[in-house]
Amino acid sequence: MPDYTAIQKDFYRESGKWLSSFEIWRKCMNPNLHYIYVFRKAQKYKKKSIPGLFWRFFLRHYQIKYGYQIYPETQIGEGLYLGHWGALVINPKTKIGKNCNIAQGVTIGQQNRGRYEGVPTIDDEVWIGPNAVIVGNVSIGSNVLIAPNAYVNFDVPAHSVVMGNPGKIYPRDNATEGYINNKI
Repeated sequence: MPDYTAIQKDFYRESGKWLSSFEIWRKCMNPNLHYIYVFRKAQKYKKKSIPGLFWRFFLRHYQIKYGYQIYPETQIGEGLYLGHWGALVINPKTKIGKNCNIAQGVTIGQQNRGRYEGVPTIDDEVWIGPNAVIVGNVSIGSNVLIAPNAYVNFDVPAHSVVMGNPGKIYPRDNATEGYINNKI
């Protein structure tokens, strides 16, 4: 398999096709893909380089325009899929694995005190539903589905579904089957 860039892999998740540079530009009409494109470009260059400053300036513009607070410092694996356009907040120290879906209204944030002081770490193939909240120094395993409106401030083992506020864990082998498509 050729060495595709993170941008191509992110766009593959949306279409299921490997796209040329022109096709990627054309797909940037979609606000979610447009933001991902600028986000990945801002990550590519050193912060204080001319291209780095250029792409970070544009990223800041699109953060305001689209309501996404995802910073270049955030470590996000290839195959990121933003399900819908809408407010989204991710702490810059958060680590997110490959093939993750994040819906609108999600907050992935820092907890400033207590047992789980810190930021979340999220493994591969995690589906995070609309308006879900994940806070604190918690670990979310692979193949986890976090249901819409769930509140997660605890560790979640792999192969699980989390539902409710407060969240409750339900073990399930194929938790994200049918939810995470076009995996890379």
